[in-house]
Amino acid sequence: MKIKCLIIDDEPLAINVIKNYLEQIEDYEVTNTFTNAIDSLNYLKSETVDVIFVDINMPVLDGLNFIKSLEKPPLIIITTAYEEFALETYELDVLDYLVKPVEFPRFMKSLNKVNRRLENNKSINDYSNDRPYLFIKIDKKKMKKIYLDEILTIESLKDYLKINTTTGKYIIHSTLSDFTNLLPAKDFIRIHRSYTIAINKIDAVEGNSVEIEGLRYTIGRSYLEDVKQKILSSSL
Repeated sequence: MKIKCLIIDDEPLAINVIKNYLEQIEDYEVTNTFTNAIDSLNYLKSETVDVIFVDINMPVLDGLNFIKSLEKPPLIIITTAYEEFALETYELDVLDYLVKPVEFPRFMKSLNKVNRRLENNKSINDYSNDRPYLFIKIDKKKMKKIYLDEILTIESLKDYLKINTTTGKYIIHSTLSDFTNLLPAKDFIRIHRSYTIAINKIDAVEGNSVEIEGLRYTIGRSYLEDVKQKILSSSL
C-alpha cells in the first residue's frame, strides 16, 4: 500500500518540486495538492493521508495555524523559505523542517524519517481482549509485549520514549504525541510536553504536580486545567 501525501503551498512551482520528487519514489503517491490551507481542511474532512507537506507563509490561514487546527494530524513536514520558525514547529511535533530550495538528497532524509515512523507505528498495535496490551519494538529484531495496566509513565527523549512500567523500563523510537494517541484517553493523559501518565497510577496530586510510585511529575501550565479536571472526574 502506497504512502499517501498531501502538498499545501501557495506557490505552484514549490508544489511541483515536491510532487516531482515524490513521483520518483515508488512507495509514495500524491493524493492532492492545494494552494491554500482552507481548501485542504475541507479535503481532510472526508479523506485521510499519511503525510502532509505544508508551507508556513500562506494567505488567510498560515501553515502553523493549519497544523494547530488538526485534531489528529498525520505526519507533518514543513517546507518553507524561512529558517526562524523551526523552534516553534518543534512545539507542534512536526516530523521535519525543510528550507527552500529543497534539494533531493535532503528531501530523501525526510522520507527516511517517514518510513521509520510509519514502520514503528505499525509495530505498536492495541489488541482488544480481557487485558489490553501492545507490542513495542525495543531493538531491530525484538518485539516486546507490554500490558496497558502496567504502564506508569511515558517520557519523551526527543525522538525516543522511555516507557516506565511496573515490570521494567523500555526505550523505543517514537514521539510522545504518536504514542499517546494510541492509548485509551480514559486511562492515560498527557500532563507535560515531556510526559504522559496512567491516571489510575496517580498516588497524590499537589499543586502543579502528581505523584506516582514515590516520584513527582510536574504538570505543564498549559495542561494544568485539563489534567485536574480529568483526574477529578475519574475519581467520582
